[in-house]
Amino acid sequence: MIGERLGHFRIVEKIGAGGMGVVYRAHDEQLDRDVAIKVLPAGSFRDPSARARLLREARTASKLNHPHICTIHEVGEADGQAYIAMELVEGQTLSARLAGGALPLEQVLRYGLQLADAVAHAHERGIIHRDLKSANVIITPEGRAKVLDFGLAKRLSGEEVTEATTQTMDSLTGPGAVVGTLAYMAPEQLRGQPADARSDVWALGVVLYEMAAGQRPFQGQTGFELSSAILSQAPPPLPPGPEGALPAELGAVVERCLEKEPAQRYQRSDEVRAALEAVQSGGPLPAWPAWKYALSRRRWLALAGALAAVLAVVGALDVGGLRRRLLGGAAPKFDSLAVLPLANLSGNPEQDYLAEGIHEALITDLAKLSGLRRVIARASVMGYQKTDKPVRQVARELGVNAVITGAVQREGGRVRITAQLINPATGEQLWANRYERELRDVLSLEGEIVTAITREIRVQLTPQEKARLASARPVNPEAHEAYLKGKFYINKSMPEGIEKGLAYFRQAIEKDPTHPLPYAMLALAYDTIGHSERPLPDAFEKSKAAVQKALELDETLPEAHEALAEIKLYSDWGDWTGTGQAFQRSLQLNPNLAEAHRNYSWYLFLTGNPEALAEMRRGQELDPLTPQWTADLGYQYWSLGQYEKAIEEAKKSVELDPGFSFGLWVLGEIYADKGMYKEAIATHQKASALSPVWRWALGRTYALAGRKDEARKIAAEVAKNPLSIDTWGLAELYAGLGDKDEAFRWLEAAYKIRWNWMPWIRQVPPFKPLRGDPRFEDLVRRMNLPVK
Repeated sequence: MIGERLGHFRIVEKIGAGGMGVVYRAHDEQLDRDVAIKVLPAGSFRDPSARARLLREARTASKLNHPHICTIHEVGEADGQAYIAMELVEGQTLSARLAGGALPLEQVLRYGLQLADAVAHAHERGIIHRDLKSANVIITPEGRAKVLDFGLAKRLSGEEVTEATTQTMDSLTGPGAVVGTLAYMAPEQLRGQPADARSDVWALGVVLYEMAAGQRPFQGQTGFELSSAILSQAPPPLPPGPEGALPAELGAVVERCLEKEPAQRYQRSDEVRAALEAVQSGGPLPAWPAWKYALSRRRWLALAGALAAVLAVVGALDVGGLRRRLLGGAAPKFDSLAVLPLANLSGNPEQDYLAEGIHEALITDLAKLSGLRRVIARASVMGYQKTDKPVRQVARELGVNAVITGAVQREGGRVRITAQLINPATGEQLWANRYERELRDVLSLEGEIVTAITREIRVQLTPQEKARLASARPVNPEAHEAYLKGKFYINKSMPEGIEKGLAYFRQAIEKDPTHPLPYAMLALAYDTIGHSERPLPDAFEKSKAAVQKALELDETLPEAHEALAEIKLYSDWGDWTGTGQAFQRSLQLNPNLAEAHRNYSWYLFLTGNPEALAEMRRGQELDPLTPQWTADLGYQYWSLGQYEKAIEEAKKSVELDPGFSFGLWVLGEIYADKGMYKEAIATHQKASALSPVWRWALGRTYALAGRKDEARKIAAEVAKNPLSIDTWGLAELYAGLGDKDEAFRWLEAAYKIRWNWMPWIRQVPPFKPLRGDPRFEDLVRRMNLPVK
């Protein structure tokens, strides 16, 4: 047929053949595109009704629209020949890919999820594949799986099944093979029963096994041997993959797909998808719904008697609170939780920003709820991004009684989120769901997930909280993507990351000037840059302008009030009443903002409020694995003269992160003031080796230890090319040497660049020798420091 026309299609070349006809590449003259055309020979079906039924089902299948399903464009007849025009999919068949052996685990899960999602999409629309196999899956050059021939398999008669089971293995995959290649056929199909959704689940299990093991689960030299194995033998356990042992949970999913009795398999492909998502995200598998199993009457009677006896004993002992559950008592209430990092299921690391952005948004939305005592901050949970620790251990380390796990996948302009709620005390999955929306509706999607979680953990929402979660506005997809990328890079806390983050925030504002979050993040970023080692001269002005714009757009944005408070505390030095009010407003809107608690603590410490220590401990509770809060608490105890507590807290920060140079600096300062010079020198040497910005601290320690020549040598080295922090540090060093003139010279330099530690000059121990000097009081006056 090369060069001939079939309707408005011009045949270009032959690209394949099978039991149902020949497949050609063709050019659609009307729409000017290449397609694949399957031409059905007139004699391919024994009666016209079977042929008509196939074409009818193909037309039904043409309504499927899914990124992992080959689209059917047209079903028709021309010149006495029936044809089906389909999307032309470039790539390699999965069966050809598997000729080289098993796939890595990441690819098994990625392709498995894509296939399960495709089959689920069809099942939800009443369409069964009936011929799912690796040869019917194309892997595109972009790494996407595409399922071919949905709805195109003809039903098998008992005669055809009998014929298939007597074929030799050589003929099983040939052009004349029975549709539904025998190796993938479910037991009920071999028994001559009609295929349904559970038959596709079986075939999906065979493909999953094949991808993971590099071979099919059932073997035989003849059709009879193969069909006997399918009907009577259990599949062998999955062998180790190319990267080592496979997760036991993956084996459990495959095993359930390959249950001989259809009633004991997953009943729908979306259940397989949920189970694979759990494997990929490291969460527990959804519980097998035993009540859905179709038990025979005899088996049920036997089980009923045993179950009654067990329930009598367990109920009497009230094991696991069974009496409460059976009698309708209250379910357990959770008031503290952690949202573990969401897995990126796209297989593309460039999409990590989306998974991390949605993860942070869920934490933020949950943290705003007044009914939750504690929601762990992002910084602490990110430490579990690639952990194999059991959920119970993670919950114990974070001090929570509920854990959320999940995953994110993006397909074009749509985003799919799965989430599971786990009771770590029992390992029980209390709730799981899957959500899918256009990217523009991602905020409402996040609100819907948060609402579902609060319902399951029995947190009472206020009317205002309900309204906020239900009223999320659509976003400009390009602007929101830019905002998420900005957050992704800012969170890396590297100079190049901050530069990229700023650029993306500005891009988000250009795309949507009405979105307040990019302005709030710009404000925080510029404020950070203003206090960095090499600050931009106009950073504070840009920070103030951005925060004002954020508050104009949304006065209820806690991040904007936090940014405003930090600008007032660390940069403006004057409106101290307004500083406290901004912190209070931020924490009123989101009581779980760990960073806001930490900075509010420093405000309270500045004003002499004894609640400062408790506020810092609140930040620790919300972000228990971040060493900064513990080091800050040590610094505050040091300033209060409580050396033992100060050392204890500073040591904790270094235990959390042995490479945390700030914690080492604080610990060394405390040692030096306590007269433990040997320990102080060793600690500050380690701190300055990790980060040269602490070189001056070693000089101060030498000065206090009486090694003044070494101290002056370090002072001269640092003064040659001082960073912002060095202005403060050299003031400390010269105060330690007793050189007040030089100390005040460097304090004046720190004041001019508005170094963020300046407001606390009255509290920090290194400046005790300077107190009472008129120059010291003049600095206090110029900063308008609050009366303690």
